[in-house]
Amino acid sequence: MNLFNRLRARSSAASATKTYLIVGLGNPGRKYKNNRHNIGFMLADELAARLGGEFSRLQHKALVTDVRPEDKKIILAKPQTYMNNSGQSVGALMRFYKLPLDHLLVVYDDVDLPFGYFRLRPGGGSAGQKGMKSIIQHLGTQTFPRLRLGIGRPPGRMETADYVLQDFPKGQAEELAVFLSRAADVALAFVDLGLEAAMTRYNQKTA
Repeated sequence: MNLFNRLRARSSAASATKTYLIVGLGNPGRKYKNNRHNIGFMLADELAARLGGEFSRLQHKALVTDVRPEDKKIILAKPQTYMNNSGQSVGALMRFYKLPLDHLLVVYDDVDLPFGYFRLRPGGGSAGQKGMKSIIQHLGTQTFPRLRLGIGRPPGRMETADYVLQDFPKGQAEELAVFLSRAADVALAFVDLGLEAAMTRYNQKTA
């Protein structure tokens, strides 16, 4: 490898150490916009609004925006493949940016957590969440950080698939806004403090 290529490789490696990919999961289209299943998209929008980003380009089947808080670069992404094929987009983005797995954070809805709760974790299975199942398949591993946002379980005998594709009730709008703001704090702490410190600080019920 000549000097130019060595310098370019070092520059690329240094860039990767300061670049993070935060992926919010959901389904594209107006009919799904306010669904419980789209809380990952909502969190990505919250982060973009807070950090001055705008989802203005399509890259590897995802709407993306780059934001640069302090000396880091955060790529926010909302896969447009529909939930069940999210891994197509996430896998391609990870390969394109040559990021280590610990610089990826996937945000998604979790029916096993009550509404208003979140859990930041370093890895684990999909627990039946089909977007996560697709990502695990495309990355070939379960070991990557994820932020689970609780939406609660369906009432009575309602099917889970019907429940997650319902909109959040209008009566929860204020609570949802607080929840998303708090979850955005968690995602940024993951970038700023690292996974372990962010887990220690934030793995608790929201205010």
